[in-house]
Amino acid sequence: MADKTAKLVIEGQEPIELPIYSGSMGPDVIDVRSLVSEGYFTYDPGFMSTASCESSITYIDGAKGVLLHRGYPIDELAEKRDYLDVCYLLLNGELPNDIEKRDFHRTVMRHTMVHEQMHDFFKGFRRDSHPMAIMVGVVGALSAFYHDSLDITNDRHREIAATRLISKMPTLAAMAYKYSIGQPFTYPRNDLSYGGNFLHMMFSNPCEKYYVSPTLARAMDKIFILHADHEQNASTSTVRLAGSSGANPFACIASGIAALWGPAHGGANEAVLNMLEEIGDVSNIDEYIARAKDKNDPFRLMGFGHRVYKNYDPRAKVMKETADEVLSELGITDDPLLNVARRLEQIALEDPYFVEKKLYPNVDFYSGIIFKALGIPTSMFTVLFAVGRTPGWIAHWKEMISGPYRIGRPRQLYSGEPTREVKE
Repeated sequence: MADKTAKLVIEGQEPIELPIYSGSMGPDVIDVRSLVSEGYFTYDPGFMSTASCESSITYIDGAKGVLLHRGYPIDELAEKRDYLDVCYLLLNGELPNDIEKRDFHRTVMRHTMVHEQMHDFFKGFRRDSHPMAIMVGVVGALSAFYHDSLDITNDRHREIAATRLISKMPTLAAMAYKYSIGQPFTYPRNDLSYGGNFLHMMFSNPCEKYYVSPTLARAMDKIFILHADHEQNASTSTVRLAGSSGANPFACIASGIAALWGPAHGGANEAVLNMLEEIGDVSNIDEYIARAKDKNDPFRLMGFGHRVYKNYDPRAKVMKETADEVLSELGITDDPLLNVARRLEQIALEDPYFVEKKLYPNVDFYSGIIFKALGIPTSMFTVLFAVGRTPGWIAHWKEMISGPYRIGRPRQLYSGEPTREVKE
């Protein structure tokens, strides 16, 4: 039952009564589904005022800078839990107890290898292919290698597919990187942590042993946590829309990766590094700050402010602390681009122009700095975002598939030609 109702008054017609629903948090929602029977649609380009689904996974209050996963604040999860705990939380609704944690961690880490024939699949890509192009292809291809878990109506199949995706995404990501630089693929090590294993697969080679720093492994883990889910964003909505057609989970996640690739979404941290390279040196910052303040100049500072958060991005504080830990661990004190980043950060936090407009450094700004310090190329930044976001995509897909749903079918405001005759 609706808590209250709204009335839509259209000239010359009886008022249309629309139910209003209240969630556990956030704005009330007007249910407009009955409008189609009255001959009307709503018009909302970008769906910025439309709730496309009901979900219990993630809540964002952009005005207050709040991000909750199943009710838990993101900063507390990043501080007190590891990435696989957060994966379990997103998928199951609760944090794991000790036994659930042991079993889930063991299951995920035992499925990190991919089918050996997948190695040959990579050879179909050019060496200079963008890693995100490879990821779209190989993740979609998982449905050809693991077709024993594609019945989306089967609870057990959904669980198996979810585990396989979380387990194998870091392996595929590292393989995409190794392939692009012409190095042999590195097999996973299940004795390492999730983040540590990813660094091992990225940077070890047969010629020398790679030491996985616990500090860097934990930093990688936090990066994945901070990207694990972010409500109904473009890529998550894409996964849900693809899933609403009954598509298999591997195809759905591949569609999410494709959406994430866009520079307005997952490509933001890559854009941060490109901006730092354009500025080049601390001595050039004043010029670029002036350009950023000039409405007539096309230059924009990347990594500052956020479309959703009108306050400080709650993930940015954790990411800043992580960046400081990584730079300290690596002994990086005088890198030109990182010096530019530090100065920009200082200006953004102190300059009245940025403070008044609340253009605080966001999660993409700090993650770009960390990736640069770790030696990860900019082409891989969005790939790492995709690895971290995988449990969120899967959780939303599972939530939708597990209940009643309809295929997504947005309507349109048609502005083309009216009916006309075809002349001979």
